[in-house]
Order: sequence, then C-alpha cells, then structure tokens
Amino acid sequence: MARPGFVLEVDERTPPLLFHYGEGFRLEKLPLGSRVVYPSEPLPGVRDVDALIAHALEHPENCEPLSALLKPGMKLTIAFDDISLPLPQMKTPDIRGRVMEHVLEAAARAGVDDVKIIAALSLHRRMTPAELKRAVGERVYRSFYPESLYNHDAEDRANLTFIGETEQGEEVEINKRAAESDLIVYVNINLVAMDGGHKSVPVGLASYRSVRHHHNVHTMMHSQSYMDPPSSALHHSTVRMGKLLAEHVKIFTIETTLNNDAFGGPAGFLQKREWEWSVRDQASYLATKRFTDRAPAHVKRKVFGKMYSPYGVTGVHAGETGAVHEKTLANVHRQQLVEVDGQADVLVAGLPYVGPYNVNSIMNPILVVCEGLGYFFNMYKGKPLVRPGGVMIMFHPVANEFHQIHHPSYVDFFEEVLAETTDPSAIESKFEQQFATDPWYIHLYRNSYAYHGVHPFYMWYWAAHAMDYLGDVIFVGADRTTVSRLGFRTATTLGDALDMAAETVGSSPRVTAMKCPPLLLSDVR
Repeated sequence: MARPGFVLEVDERTPPLLFHYGEGFRLEKLPLGSRVVYPSEPLPGVRDVDALIAHALEHPENCEPLSALLKPGMKLTIAFDDISLPLPQMKTPDIRGRVMEHVLEAAARAGVDDVKIIAALSLHRRMTPAELKRAVGERVYRSFYPESLYNHDAEDRANLTFIGETEQGEEVEINKRAAESDLIVYVNINLVAMDGGHKSVPVGLASYRSVRHHHNVHTMMHSQSYMDPPSSALHHSTVRMGKLLAEHVKIFTIETTLNNDAFGGPAGFLQKREWEWSVRDQASYLATKRFTDRAPAHVKRKVFGKMYSPYGVTGVHAGETGAVHEKTLANVHRQQLVEVDGQADVLVAGLPYVGPYNVNSIMNPILVVCEGLGYFFNMYKGKPLVRPGGVMIMFHPVANEFHQIHHPSYVDFFEEVLAETTDPSAIESKFEQQFATDPWYIHLYRNSYAYHGVHPFYMWYWAAHAMDYLGDVIFVGADRTTVSRLGFRTATTLGDALDMAAETVGSSPRVTAMKCPPLLLSDVR
C-alpha cells in the first residue's frame, strides 16, 4: 500500500534534505522547527492497461461508446498532447500511443479510412519526427507519418477555422481539419490538475487569436491557482470556449492519469525520503553528485534527457469532456494531494532540470521563472503554501543560456524587454503584439523548431500572480547578473537567503520546504 504524503517537522535527528538544483543537487539543513512537505509514494499502476483502455472506450462517461460513433466515410481526427508532458518523459510504450492504437483499431473495424493524427502544439515548438515516433509508437508512426500524422500549425491561416465567440467575447479559432471532422478524439496525459478538460482542444488546436484571450496578465492575475480549476480564470475561459466548440463538432475525450513514479534505476534515491536511503541509494547519490558537479552543462542535459520514468497508469476515462475530467481530477488528487496545516512565511523549493518547455532543450532564465513562480508556487489547492507578502526561496543556477533553435524570441525578450521593465502589464501592453506578429518568429515557429514569438510573454505572465502575491523572491546559488535582470535577488547559501527573507517577514519566520518532484499538490487548511 502506497504511503500518503505528509508534513515533517525538522528536529535534531532530521538528516540534510536533498533539493534539486537545475541539473544538479544540494543537500541542505533547514532550521529546527521548519516543515517539509513530502509527496505521496506512487500509487500502484493498473496491471492490464489495454483492458482498461478498451473498457473506457466502450463504457464512456455521458456518451455513446466509441464504436457507436465511428461510421464509414466519416472524417476522424485524433489529437494528442505534445512533448510538454509527462515530465520526465515516460518509458515506452507511451500511454498516448497505446490509446491511439485502440482507437485506430476500432476505426478500422468500423470502416473509417479518413483519419488524421495531430500533435496539439498550440504555440509550442513542433515535435521532431523522432519525438512524434516516441509518443505515438512505431506502428502508428510508420502507418501515418508524414501525410496523416503531423504537428498543428497555429499560424497556417488557410488551415484554421473561426468557430465563433463566447458570451464574454472570447474568439474560438481552431485547426481546420479538426473543425471539419465528424469526430475529434483527444488523447491526453493529465499529469497535474491544470491539464486536460476543456483546456485540451480549444487550446491545443488553437491559434494565437484564440489563445490570447486566456493567456494574458488579467486572466493570470485572477487565477488563484492554475492547479485548482474552480479558482482559475484561465480554466473558466477554456470551459466557455470548450462548450461553444462542442456545439459545432463532436469531441470524444480520452484522459489518462499516471502515478508519480518519476525516478527509477540509479536515480531511484530521488523517489525516497532522505532517512530511508539504503547504502545503495547513498552510493548512487554520491556518484550522481560527483557527475553533476564536474560535467559540462550540455553533457548533464544529455544524460538527464535520457532518464525515462517508469510511471504506472492509474486511470483511463473517456467520453464527454466535463464528465471525464471530473473522474480524472479525482485520480490526480488521489495521487498528489497532501494536507498542510497553515501557511508559511517562507517557502523553499529546489527547481529541477526539466519543465514543460525545455524537453530535449535548455532551461533558460525565463523558463526558470515560469517553473518556480508559475508552476511550483501554484502547486496548491485552496491557499498557497506561503502567506501573502511572504518569501519564496529557490535553488537553481539560473545560467544565462538559451537554446538558439527552440527559444529565439526568448533571447530577445531577455535582452530587450526585461532590460526596460519586468512588470507583466507593461510588458503586455508595449511589446506583446510586436513579438506575436513578427514575421521572422512566425517563420521559425512554422518551419523550424521554435516556440512561437509570443511564448516567453506567456511564461512571464504565468508568474504574474506569484510576483504580485510574494514580498520577495530569492534564488540560492544563481548567477547574480542574470537574476538581477529578472528583477529578483540572489544569495550564496540558504542561511544567507533566510537572513534576507527576515528583512521582509521578520525574525524567526515559519519556514516550509516542498519536496517536489515527485509531484505533490498541497491542500492548505
């Protein structure tokens, strides 16, 4: 039986705690009386995944079985989540590919021969052929790529269809092939509570014209937690869009959930609580630490990029989007939710080497901010782990390094936009349109492997709520010049950072550390 997450109070017997530090690690002693929020152990994965998929397709939520929806001569479009999840990438076979094989077999039995498979990128970078193959599996890739398996293009005006506007004036524009289909089957991995539901089709297959209505400063500032959909203006917007879209095209949603078994093999010590490390775990840690301390960054990225996770599948649900997502969120909460008593004055977190937007890439400074203030800060339901006006301390080197192919507009955002202002609202009003419509950025998005020109803006907006909420943000062990450009402060050690935090929250602050990953979602009471 998997043990649930819990909160540890640090005393004299507590060993040093391991924190992620980008492509490395730090062992740190927290002050006595500090709290540490630990994630739950991985729930057991389903043994017969194929049987679970088959059952979901034929016993869907609030919907006819998939077999009843498939007809000869129909247009079927299968869309799926892109490379931004799961994190780290899962060992093959990827659950998306396994689900697609079931859908395609059912379509073949029904005589459906007009099938397209689309990676739902939204404004993310295109997936490479190798990345597509890894996600969908050898059989699907060989049968459909490249004519019938391809990346969504949010800037291909000839292949976008305007659906209409919601009651609040949000424009819904999606992939033309999907809009003209008799059935869209969306295959998702719901890694965190933010994923899935009506956020899938109206965002993943949308254009900038559509996405800008919810990926903006106003919406982010009114999303109390991106991981708590009822409190998220972002989700309210996508629900309105999804309901409008459902009036024009039939959508059959398939959502999958995974446990949090993120690290296996030599990295298995990262799954355990420090006092439970075996002699082998200690040896693995020491060997890993020696490697990360000495190896060049590009070597470490290559090694970590090949560490695939042994996730277990904890659920597959299919049918009407809202009903499916309700079951999905229950599964996510069952794995990730940890009850915490009260908020802290100071929140401490170690940021890992990978986030949704640097898979097979580089975690640049803008993505570090998004990872820490956009995702880690928001890993809560109800109230944040840290009080209003509190301080967040993060471990990350924050190197001034960018992937020139994947993140060209990020470089200019860092050098030009942040040199003038770090205020999200000012950035949005003065610079967004210029980057969003720049012909060169659009060319790179469509023809190379670059994120859309507007993407760094969204990453900055993602952190807007945390920046407004917190009294200070301090990075430990980070490049001072880079962090200064971002508008935050740096400290050499955790002790120095806590002394700096005391300037904001007072002496003897209540300190809470979150041990993430593996993933957790705090439920602060």
